[in-house]
Amino acid sequence: MKLINSKYAQITFLVLDILIINLVIFIVFEKQHQNLLFFLYQSLFWVFISYTVKYYQVHRYTSVFRVLKLIFLQLVLYTISFFAYFGIFKEGIVVNTQFKTLTFIYIALAIKKIFFFYYLKRARESGKNVKSVIFLERDSTSKKMMKLFDNQRSLGYSLMGFFSNKTNNDSKYLGTEEEMYSFISINKVDEIYATLSELKKGQVQRITKFSSLHNIRLKLIPDSKEFYSKNQKVEYYDDTIKVLSVKRLPFDFLENRIQKRIFDIFFSFFAIAFIMSWLVPILWILIKLESKGPLFFTQEREGLKGEKFVCYKFRSMRKNKLANKIHTTKNDARVTKIGAFIRKTSIDELPQFFNVFLGDMSVVGPRPHMESLSIEYRKDVHNYMERHAVKPGITGLAQISGYRGEVRKKSDIKNRVRLDIFYIENWSFFLDVKIIIKTVLNIFQGDEKAY
Repeated sequence: MKLINSKYAQITFLVLDILIINLVIFIVFEKQHQNLLFFLYQSLFWVFISYTVKYYQVHRYTSVFRVLKLIFLQLVLYTISFFAYFGIFKEGIVVNTQFKTLTFIYIALAIKKIFFFYYLKRARESGKNVKSVIFLERDSTSKKMMKLFDNQRSLGYSLMGFFSNKTNNDSKYLGTEEEMYSFISINKVDEIYATLSELKKGQVQRITKFSSLHNIRLKLIPDSKEFYSKNQKVEYYDDTIKVLSVKRLPFDFLENRIQKRIFDIFFSFFAIAFIMSWLVPILWILIKLESKGPLFFTQEREGLKGEKFVCYKFRSMRKNKLANKIHTTKNDARVTKIGAFIRKTSIDELPQFFNVFLGDMSVVGPRPHMESLSIEYRKDVHNYMERHAVKPGITGLAQISGYRGEVRKKSDIKNRVRLDIFYIENWSFFLDVKIIIKTVLNIFQGDEKAY
């Protein structure tokens, strides 16, 4: 059996479990009560429950008791949702095969969960799916962890060694902290374990930033006086060793990126089919009557990871040579009458739903900028490039917070970047919904910076 890529393990197991549930229902459950609604209901509730109880967050260091607890909790909640269906949609109907169906589902899912738990352990023992790790500084706890990684190969950690600013004759000693950064540049390192009791605040900040930039998981080994911050979570190795894991950003998780992309596809399709389909011919006539030129204005913007893409807008200006060089200003003579209206109502941005549907943009995200402006903004804001960690959006947190349109002073772009990065670090589906609702309200209420 080919080992499942750990990067896609959670989504793979989720899909497999949904298939098992629906297959059992199809084979065992009474045919007259099988319908599309029932299958969809069971699948959606399984996803919702698993997300709530973190059913698929089983790591290589997770104990078997934790796995059994997850199975029990998940199946109890699923049982409630299963019977709730008949209370909501089929009140009063008795189905003789309910308990039989649930029993088969329980057995199949429990066997699958436990089988893969031990299968992955055996695979790691044989050298598959192994993570390469290094340690920065050592104390009694980190020494225990290094011994644990060497002795329990089923955890799937390959200990490369440790770095320390203290001279050491240990065979695992690889060099100083400065040499560690050079070592990582030429060797594949998956995780760094930093010993907090031996590090100063500045060193922790440096390794945190370095690991984030190089997409390396950072684990912090605390001392007894360590206070935990909200961006850290406690993990236990071998049920006794406590480690702080620096939490990953929302978009580091594949399931969040998939969720956002699915929403983007459906939302943009709806906008194109039910708004753009009748709006385009009307605006084509109005724009053409007032000024010569194309219906759409196209411009290169910077997107995900700084890659360029063609951004679409309804043309709101007369053709001019400065369109790709400077932002629109208040009472800009280049803006037409119909252009002023569509800019004030943000209608000019609607063609960007084509960009969203094609995958260049998202409905919500940091606004895309021209390359010339990006170069200028980078000089003023040191973390400006962090905006490129996600796809740009038609609207965003900065825009609904009053930072849209013309950048008049440095604080404007600094506040915009601050809010963009806050959005990236704190993203949730409901935050996107909130931003979209606020955007729609702003359109009707009017925005003094929309010109």
